Amino acid sequence: MITTIFSKSKPINFLIVFSITLIANVMLHIKYPETLDNSVSLLQNIGVFLTVFLSILILNFVVTKNFLSQQNNYEILVFALFILAIPQVFLDYKIVISNCFTLLALRRIISIRSKKEIIKKLFDSGFLIGIASLFYFWAILFFPLVFIALLLFSETNPKYYLVPFIGLATTTILAISYSIIVYDDYFVALHINPTFNLDLSQYNSLQFITVITMLLSFGLWSSLFYLKDIKKKMRSYRPSYKILFIACVLASIIVLFAPKKNGSEFLFLFAPLAVIIINYIETIEEAWFREVFLGLLTIIPIVLLVL
Repeated sequence: MITTIFSKSKPINFLIVFSITLIANVMLHIKYPETLDNSVSLLQNIGVFLTVFLSILILNFVVTKNFLSQQNNYEILVFALFILAIPQVFLDYKIVISNCFTLLALRRIISIRSKKEIIKKLFDSGFLIGIASLFYFWAILFFPLVFIALLLFSETNPKYYLVPFIGLATTTILAISYSIIVYDDYFVALHINPTFNLDLSQYNSLQFITVITMLLSFGLWSSLFYLKDIKKKMRSYRPSYKILFIACVLASIIVLFAPKKNGSEFLFLFAPLAVIIINYIETIEEAWFREVFLGLLTIIPIVLLVL
């Protein structure tokens, strides 16, 4: 049934995903009220929700534009189900905004494949990752992805490797200017906070143990087939698949390093992992097994919400 509904890109798919995301936001307030910041207004909450949904739409654009799937909407369904499993992703608006800019940067990085306006795309990538890191410092870990992409796309022009730094420097200069004008200080707006926390005891709950087990098991299993099948893709598209896998690895490091582990940090992982999983789902020839695979991804978040 699930595969039938999402077999092709249709408006109803976006409505379903919107509803799942909305339910996740509502359930956060019902099931985990102790995690909420009472100072956050309804308008702010709506803004965070819409930004998360915008991130889902950006992922869909990246996947569709770069032919990273068979032109269905599995990736946004899996993304929304991940959010349903960890509705705490709505808790930190800074991470939500940072992830949105990171996805925009990923869009520009992957589009280098076309070999058009490369300098502009590199500048945009550095600039967007710079903005993302202003909201959440560890998003800066995605910056090396720009240079990895240049290597994967076989771009050897030395000047290309300087452009992302110019984009990042532009963000820094604008942030310093803003900081001087508003705070009368040079670095307040930069939010440079390289602290990290490797203590995973905050995840010692039924919800997080179950979800992390789900992400690891489904993610690792899908990754094996994902990496194996890359060589079957068209040669010009292979770097894009590799970039997404590396982005998933970098997002996992961010989750591990996150100084405050309340669940919101997992948002960085959801987009690239969703693409990896749907690429595996598309290789499953047995319809019943595909239904079971997607069914488990659907049932586990729902069961966690009702327990």
